[in-house]
Amino acid sequence: MKLTQTLTAVATAGLMAALMTSAASAVTLNVMNGSEPGSIDPHQASGDWEDRIIGDYLEGLMTDDAEANPIPGQAESYTISDDGLVYTFKLRDGIQWSDGVPVTAGDFVYAFQRLFDPKTASDYAYLQFPIKNGSEIADGSVTNFDELGVKAIDDKTLEITLEGPTPYFLGALTHYTAFPVPKHIVEKVGNDWTKVENIVSNGAYTPVEWVPGNYIKLAKSETYWDAANVQIDEVNRFVQDDLAAALARYRAGEYDILTDIPSDQAEWIKTNLPGQDYFTPFLGVYYYVINQEKEPFDNAEVRKALSMAINRDVIGPDVLGTGEVPAYGWVPPGTGNYEGVDLYEPDWIGLSYEERVAEAKTIMEGLGYTSSSPLTLQLKYNTNDNHQRIAVAIAAMWEQIGVKAELFNSETAVHYDSLRSGDFEVGRAGWLLDYSDPSNTLDLLRQGVEQDGTMNWGNNYGRYANDEFDALMDKASSELDLAARAEMLGQAEEIAMDETAAIPIYWYIAQNVVAPTVTGFVNNARDTHRTRWLTKSE
Repeated sequence: MKLTQTLTAVATAGLMAALMTSAASAVTLNVMNGSEPGSIDPHQASGDWEDRIIGDYLEGLMTDDAEANPIPGQAESYTISDDGLVYTFKLRDGIQWSDGVPVTAGDFVYAFQRLFDPKTASDYAYLQFPIKNGSEIADGSVTNFDELGVKAIDDKTLEITLEGPTPYFLGALTHYTAFPVPKHIVEKVGNDWTKVENIVSNGAYTPVEWVPGNYIKLAKSETYWDAANVQIDEVNRFVQDDLAAALARYRAGEYDILTDIPSDQAEWIKTNLPGQDYFTPFLGVYYYVINQEKEPFDNAEVRKALSMAINRDVIGPDVLGTGEVPAYGWVPPGTGNYEGVDLYEPDWIGLSYEERVAEAKTIMEGLGYTSSSPLTLQLKYNTNDNHQRIAVAIAAMWEQIGVKAELFNSETAVHYDSLRSGDFEVGRAGWLLDYSDPSNTLDLLRQGVEQDGTMNWGNNYGRYANDEFDALMDKASSELDLAARAEMLGQAEEIAMDETAAIPIYWYIAQNVVAPTVTGFVNNARDTHRTRWLTKSE
């Protein structure tokens, strides 16, 4: 999956009214979608606000049901070899792109080759590294794409060979990195294929209008294989970072769904909009990354002190008011294939908050940082009321240990560009699991890969590097015994968290608000809700 991050002032009431009445007989869903999409190319996207769009217009071999469980999508059926290494998919009859061109197994081969191509530089390619030679092609050590474990047996049959048995692989195929792209369009117009004038879809909807900074409109695709059961005719996904304005527009009937709320309004929503609050825990972690290529953040003791001084117990109930549970480890509780592994706790978990602050202060003083001579750092976050509340609170907590934090916010795309380029000291980030397996979060901490002479750190924003951690992750990736695999992954998590590879702050709670006219929206552990499953009454 993916990163986390919210109609701007430019979107006037007149624009909203025009969109809502664009087709008198059409069933239109208006969604506050989040930040401006940086890309809706499945090989370049990075956030949940982009995933919500991509998951409506593209469909993989597997797709998500209403409860975010993997089910056959473009594939009608599949078989798995006895050794768990070879998956054979039979494509549905009649599947096609929205321009009428058939979807073939070759489109999937082309898409996987493009995903792993070093020239594509996809930050999320590693999610599909279970595929044979995927990582080797991505790092350039294998240059013959025919050696990739993805083969078209014929137009209707696709064979995928893995490096080793992967218990979560069908779930990984629901991620947009495993979606096909239209070879006939990409080869014609290149990266411009996602422009509205060029784009085609194989999913339930097709993008038909994109006004940057305002909205993307998607219309129901009549060529989709299950179009007869798709009830929503068009979807307007609005750019919205101002959460208070979003709630006001929802109350005015301009939005049918909110994907985020001002946290201080959670209780008001529960009381005054009964049955419309879809607040539930799901698999994700809110965290701060620390740039370990910059001094003094390369010192694990500094990172430990920063983590100890954060009073996580007040973030959820007091700062946000929505009750998020404190996080000290990296793998969310309830993650699959992690049975028998205790939830990670640091060695200072038994100390009171006052004792933690005292110890953190001692660490910083030993390094020369005091209230009169503080460590000055810049704390970056993407523009959002809730992120600001948290940053202000944590900055005040850090003052107690001789740390002065200067807050800096930017719109989401700019913020994550800064994280990826290393242009930060401490930065806010979030991760929502793409599939329920501990590797999905732990892989975020793998060392970067050298590509064309430069290091590509992917989503390891803090540049954490530990050879023992990587070795355990590699060993676990080929372990057939799930209990032994879980133990290895648990050891890897302990190594990384003992070194404060990043600072987990809380486990996520989904904060969706859904109008009574919308049905089919189901709380689930991945907070994934495809429009295909929704209906709306007037």
